[in-house]
Amino acid sequence: MGGTVAGAGVTALGLGLEGPRGWAFRGVSFEAEPGSLITIEGPSGTGRTCLLLALTGRMKPTEGTATVGSAGLPKRMAAVRRISALAHVPGVTDLDPALTVAEHLHERALLQRRFGDSWRGLLRPRAERKSEAKVRIEAALTAAGLDRDSLPKGSRTAVRDLERLEALRLSVALALIARPRVLGVDDTDLKLSDAERVEAWALLKSIAEAGTTVVAVCSEAPDDTVKVSTAQEADIQKGDVPKTDTASAAQESPETDGPDTDGKEAADAIAEAGRA
Repeated sequence: MGGTVAGAGVTALGLGLEGPRGWAFRGVSFEAEPGSLITIEGPSGTGRTCLLLALTGRMKPTEGTATVGSAGLPKRMAAVRRISALAHVPGVTDLDPALTVAEHLHERALLQRRFGDSWRGLLRPRAERKSEAKVRIEAALTAAGLDRDSLPKGSRTAVRDLERLEALRLSVALALIARPRVLGVDDTDLKLSDAERVEAWALLKSIAEAGTTVVAVCSEAPDDTVKVSTAQEADIQKGDVPKTDTASAAQESPETDGPDTDGKEAADAIAEAGRA
């Protein structure tokens, strides 16, 4: 992606977030090396999205601590936001169905140049800035595995005409334009066929192998990932099972393709805990 991206290590110790309706998640502890694929596994409504947003500096934990790179949470949320990016998060990174792929990419590149890069970048000649944006876009598309030529109308294909996996790839590409050290992806496997899920996980593994740390929310995590189970922690809060290390193998929990309630839970927790 225009040079090697150094991922950030991520650790959590007793991390928890309480919202108006109780604990979104609690007692989360794990450790992951830079360039890891961290999977937040569990049924809908067990605080998966809240945990993703907390680990990327978008939601303030109520208890416990976490470290992303050299930045500690909850004290340095802004620093974590600067090195992380989100993809496919309902209510946060929604794609506009009326916009084309090219329009989304152009808009994100402009926003990155205006708000994401250092002020020195704005002083460079226009041609140089335009060339840099093109390089970033092409690198992000390559990393996300999105071939514009294979789309129905190429770059002019509207989001509404994309298949689910193509939309996921576009959302990931948009996030990668910022060259984050940590990439957070929500609803990774929601409503995907078995074959599409294999492709989605291959995509995220390739991004992690290239150096970027990936945190992915899912219903069932593949092997060879750092697994964190919110289902287990939900049971702990209810007193159903004895507490164990959340970095251990997660419990398998079937999930339907119905509406995901994590989005509302995240919104409730944001209202209670606020964003920094």
